[in-house]
Amino acid sequence: MKTKKIKVALLIAFMAFGTFAKAQSVAVSNEDTVKAKEWIGSLSLNDSAKENRLVQVVATHLSSIKDWHNSHPASIVPAGINPLDGKPLSELHRQIIADSAMPSTIHEGLMSGLREDLTEEQVALVLDKYTIGKVAFTMKGYQSIVPEMTTTETAEIQKLLEKAREQAVDYKSMKEISAIFEIYKTQAEQYLNNHGRNWRQMYADYTKKIKAEKAAKKQE
Repeated sequence: MKTKKIKVALLIAFMAFGTFAKAQSVAVSNEDTVKAKEWIGSLSLNDSAKENRLVQVVATHLSSIKDWHNSHPASIVPAGINPLDGKPLSELHRQIIADSAMPSTIHEGLMSGLREDLTEEQVALVLDKYTIGKVAFTMKGYQSIVPEMTTTETAEIQKLLEKAREQAVDYKSMKEISAIFEIYKTQAEQYLNNHGRNWRQMYADYTKKIKAEKAAKKQE
């Protein structure tokens, strides 16, 4: 499964870059400042001092992950194999390895900076901006596929998706962000299987239902 390949790639990141991940000074770009102002402005805080601090926090993080990504291309990771299946690591896997070696202080700076001035609900709104609302979008998909999804199932999957969101904010491209979410989606599906559901069958039933609905519309 492709998500397992990505997970293994992340696990070997520190072996590949254990002594390589060092903090770098970051010049915040105008583009990232504009984006940060838009995101923070959407919170309607009505507090200019707080907004200025938060814009700096977000813009610095955006520029930091961009600078790290641009200076650590996939090509710097040796073209090894995935221990799970023996197949060569893809370019995406290698890029995730390179980006996952970014110093943890960059992520910590974002989260501590946000939490200094925002509630957890507001922090979540900012993280949603980074990940274009993938938590809500993915949860809606599960609720469509899983019949009569329970509150316990919903809470567990929500927790996993929120973990995916926080981890994904440290990656630049949407392909990488989606790959991080795939790791946690696999965990969500394993959770459902381990608690009396059959994910493969539910997904097959859902796909069949959607195809039938599309066929019915064509006949109208």
